[in-house]
Amino acid sequence: MASLLSQVAFMASPTASFLPSVRLGSLPHPAAFADCPPFWCHGCCFPPTFCTSSCRACSQDNSPSAGFPVRAHRKSGAKRFQEILATKKYLRRSQPTMDNPSNVQEHCNDVCDQVVVGKAVAKDYKEGDNITMDVSDENLLGQTYREQDDKENLESPGCRHEKSVLKEASIEILVENDASLVTIKPLSLVDTEQESFASLLPDLETADAIMKDMMENNDFQGSVVETAGTQNSFTEEAASNTDILDLKDQDIDDTGNATGLNRNSSATPEQRDFKFLAEHKRLYSPEGTASNNSSNSIWDSQITLVTSNKQRKDDKCIEDRPNPLQDGIRELLIKDLAERCLKFGNKIFFYPEVVHAGTEVEVFLNQRITALADKPKVFTMGAFNDWRWKSFVIELGRKDLPGDWLAFKLEVPNEAYKIDFVFFDGDKLYENNSNRDFFVLVEGGMEKEDFDDYLTEEKRKEAERLSAEQLQKEQKYAEEQRQAQKIAAEKADRAEAKRQVSEQREKARRVLQKAVRTVEGLWKFEPFDFQGGDIVKLFYNRACRSLASSDEIWIHGGYNNWQETVSIVGKLSTSNTEGGDWWSIDVAVPEHAYVLNWVFADGPPGKAIVYDNNYYQDFHALVPNGVPDDFYWDEVEQQIFKKISKERHEREEAAQRKAKHTTWLKEQLKLKTKELFVRSQAHIFYTDPIDVHAGSPVTVFYNPSNTILNGKSETWIRGSFNRWKHKHGNFPPIKMEPTGMNAYLKAVVEVPRDAYVMDFVFSEWGGDDGGTYDNRNGLDYHVPVVGGNAKEPPMHVVHISVEMAPIAKVGGLGDVVTGLSRAIQDIGHNVEVVLPKYDCLNYKHVQDLAERESFFLGGTRIKVWNAKVEGLSVIFLEPENGMFWVGCIYGRRDDGQRFEFFCNVALEFLLRSGRHPDIIHCHDWSTAPVAWLFQDSYRHYGLTNARIVFTIHNLEYGTPLIGKAMSYADRATTVSYSYAQEISGNNIISPHRHKLHGIRNGIDLDIWDPYNDPFIPLSYTSAEVVEGKRAAKAELQCRLSLTQSDRPLVGIVTRLTAQKGIHLIKHGLWRTLDRSGQVVLLGTAPDPRIQNDFNNLANQLQSTNSGMARLCLSYDEPLSHLIYAGADFILIPSMFEPCGLTQLIAMRYGAIPVVRRTGGLNDTVFDVYYDKDRAQAQGIVPNGFCFDGTDAAAVDYAVNRALSAWYDARDWFNCLCSQVMNQDWSWSGPALAYMELYYSAKK
Repeated sequence: MASLLSQVAFMASPTASFLPSVRLGSLPHPAAFADCPPFWCHGCCFPPTFCTSSCRACSQDNSPSAGFPVRAHRKSGAKRFQEILATKKYLRRSQPTMDNPSNVQEHCNDVCDQVVVGKAVAKDYKEGDNITMDVSDENLLGQTYREQDDKENLESPGCRHEKSVLKEASIEILVENDASLVTIKPLSLVDTEQESFASLLPDLETADAIMKDMMENNDFQGSVVETAGTQNSFTEEAASNTDILDLKDQDIDDTGNATGLNRNSSATPEQRDFKFLAEHKRLYSPEGTASNNSSNSIWDSQITLVTSNKQRKDDKCIEDRPNPLQDGIRELLIKDLAERCLKFGNKIFFYPEVVHAGTEVEVFLNQRITALADKPKVFTMGAFNDWRWKSFVIELGRKDLPGDWLAFKLEVPNEAYKIDFVFFDGDKLYENNSNRDFFVLVEGGMEKEDFDDYLTEEKRKEAERLSAEQLQKEQKYAEEQRQAQKIAAEKADRAEAKRQVSEQREKARRVLQKAVRTVEGLWKFEPFDFQGGDIVKLFYNRACRSLASSDEIWIHGGYNNWQETVSIVGKLSTSNTEGGDWWSIDVAVPEHAYVLNWVFADGPPGKAIVYDNNYYQDFHALVPNGVPDDFYWDEVEQQIFKKISKERHEREEAAQRKAKHTTWLKEQLKLKTKELFVRSQAHIFYTDPIDVHAGSPVTVFYNPSNTILNGKSETWIRGSFNRWKHKHGNFPPIKMEPTGMNAYLKAVVEVPRDAYVMDFVFSEWGGDDGGTYDNRNGLDYHVPVVGGNAKEPPMHVVHISVEMAPIAKVGGLGDVVTGLSRAIQDIGHNVEVVLPKYDCLNYKHVQDLAERESFFLGGTRIKVWNAKVEGLSVIFLEPENGMFWVGCIYGRRDDGQRFEFFCNVALEFLLRSGRHPDIIHCHDWSTAPVAWLFQDSYRHYGLTNARIVFTIHNLEYGTPLIGKAMSYADRATTVSYSYAQEISGNNIISPHRHKLHGIRNGIDLDIWDPYNDPFIPLSYTSAEVVEGKRAAKAELQCRLSLTQSDRPLVGIVTRLTAQKGIHLIKHGLWRTLDRSGQVVLLGTAPDPRIQNDFNNLANQLQSTNSGMARLCLSYDEPLSHLIYAGADFILIPSMFEPCGLTQLIAMRYGAIPVVRRTGGLNDTVFDVYYDKDRAQAQGIVPNGFCFDGTDAAAVDYAVNRALSAWYDARDWFNCLCSQVMNQDWSWSGPALAYMELYYSAKK
């Protein structure tokens, strides 16, 4: 039996080989035939005696009768096979000799393994033709076969047969010595001399018995049996419980592959081994060797796939059942592989040699010849698919094999196409195949490109899972916080109730000391003894009191020291009581009253003029049977607690409703902004559908007549996805076709599943050159893609600034830094702000401030503080040289020196902290030095990833520094498109005009929100604008002592500088008063002369128009909110205005701006009469009143039109107020524009 198993293992093995692992696409090296005798056929490596007559490679005429018989297996006619997947069978032979050719029979007694060698292209052929196939991968030859120095010990591989079984035919593939070509010819392996194999029959009969035994135990489930039509007990028994699929002509597809046979079937290696046992049993049996018994020949039988129904139902059960015979065969096969690999000095081998996805593979390591030879423990570390999927670390176990072999087992996932691994000792010593790593190719798994898509999808799912987990954690934490806050609030409510009860008890004690049951001759009760719940009569003698001459007398009363304020009200009537002017009234004593409190008056509450309040002491009467005890006070405390809790719940619910409504308003505003953005671009391009979906086609419409490509004969679109970084690169240029609607052209683009943004430009030609391009001035065109399985990676942006609202704000710069940073963060990017740690910071808005580290620069110690401001991560840098301990932000002679030092410190911090921001954004002259310090000293020393973006907020200050920063910055912006045009001619800007982009500022909708503003009396939205502004105007008039009447109110909120048009402000003020309007001005002047001038004007107005105008010449943030809410118009007559936030805030509160057309005012305010087309191009309605000149007549014209609209068309004016409130002037749109600029800087 041992002899049989040894022979069986060698005959049937699909993996065992005398050579190292053979890779797909490889062929034997010519050295494998080096020991063949020179008299062998050089074409087929057969001895001449055994070479067939059809062997055209032989130079001699060999007779078929002298060797193997030639059998006509191929039908007449030619058949073209596009692709043949060949398998090779090696016949091990002892080297034949000239004088003893009979020992050639011994060469056929041992059949070697079957190994996939690759794909080859076959030409047309017919019976008897040689078929030559080109071998594509010659580079593997030297790696697969090695020459040995000791050739005497090398078994000659002898003749090599390659066989591909096809319907009604067999083909032998003979490998030439050249090894770069393969010759195919019809041949047979059946020997006519039956007695040559007689010695094998006893063992083969035993093998048949073994197979029958395995069949009875269902151990052949899923095997492939090539005996349909032969008399075989195994097949007959199997067929009774199986589905049989015959391989017919139609089962061979156009490429020559057998479609009815699943090459990656679920059969185990041992089951496939016994398939070959069955084959060779028939091949060598007496019945199967008759040369004329073609019906029993393996080559003439059809191929049948046998698949068990039971296997389909219970594969797992079969796999788990122990099978000693299969295990034994497997061990023998592995042992044979180990011996051969040991002989050839291979470091590793694996079993099975053809690894299929979804199965188990065992990998063996020859420890003795590795870098880990003396290590007690060896581990493998690896992953699948080029180290991208499911990493693993496994300890290897010792194997009882010839040599020093260790092994590990690994389940191969269905998605695998490759296994990558190395070995190590658990510490730092590795065996990594000379830095090339080890790998095993996997069949039946995913293709690499399919896996790329799968991996992207899995990453998306993983990100969603992590996001869901994070959301769940946040929700859990929020719920825990809510419960903790609820407990704390209830505790606070209880404490407040106790406090109030304590106060009431103290007051009750003092009142009870004053309370009496009657005052002789002034008041009394009848009956004298009463208690809570009784009705008693109160008598009052008004004689000699303040109400002695009143026509009516009323009681305004309560109980228990006015516990419920006035709860007893009634009119007294005259009484016939003697001894005075007595009046009386029936009084219902409250249930829990212990003292009654009251006053008398000449009328009911709200109408009374004269009171008798007992000389400011009120009247107090003791309820005889109502003195409170501890039980009473416990009840009072509980009632107070319930009342406080109810009020708190109502406040919380109202706040939640308001927050929910605010979120809804923001979402609606974003949708409107997106719609308006699409409309604003529609004159150049748009997409159908508007929302581009991943995995679906999109049609791009383009109007070249509005671009640089106007008049070109052709227009092509070319692009890619994911910021031009998609794994498949750019899609081929697509010629755009006419649409039939005006000048628009269109092209259809397929959007991949892993896209998150579509990138494209337009050109006049489709070739590599492209000719003229429309690339949106270097920004390219980008359209977001929704529904993809990939997410855009966040960008890291660092702002270096000397201002930040609300903690260090002087002007609009601080608002921009905070607003823009929050908007960029809200769309998913990482933002940090670096700021000096002034000693004058507004710490009320700084959270979680903590010192984290320190470092030295130029001998100065720099403290680094982290904090949160308005939800943003802020890094405060505090030099200990005192530069920022001066009590102010600006205003010192050394401002330039201080801020340049800060810029250097900021860059040094970024470098030392290991940060690698994508964008460093610096602002105005104060942080302009960042641009050149970075380029000269930091870009090439650790901050190579960053790009510099520089924003000009106002060119009037620090012009030389701004000019230098422009030359060093990668991109530059200013705060509006019009202002960019106005300054582009400046001699410090014009050389770098190509870098400059105008992007308007926005406002923070959380800070400037009339629906959630604590500084206005009534919250309102656009739907309640009339009521909300009416309440705010009344409050403003009351606070500033203005005449409370229904008249137009013009607000002015500004810095009083020449830039703001001081002479136009004054003239507008007087024009408003001339038209019977009211004026409120809020502002300060940095120039003392201007400040004095306006102080004088304020005094003049106080004396001449005290109820119509008020000038507030100091900074007052709450008052500014009230002015925006209460004013009908906001006057902004600036001489120049880079952007301006005042007009944007005014419209947010429903106030109509009256502006001079300049800079950002021109970009955001559109005259209701003259700018309709310009507003429509921006996708909005006109929203204000504009003028162009700088004289009095110009401002008069705009103010007159505005006031006339208020007087003469109030309904239209109110509608206009509502419309401007719905316009989005937030940071949402500008943030997207800045992101496009950031990406262009990185491109």
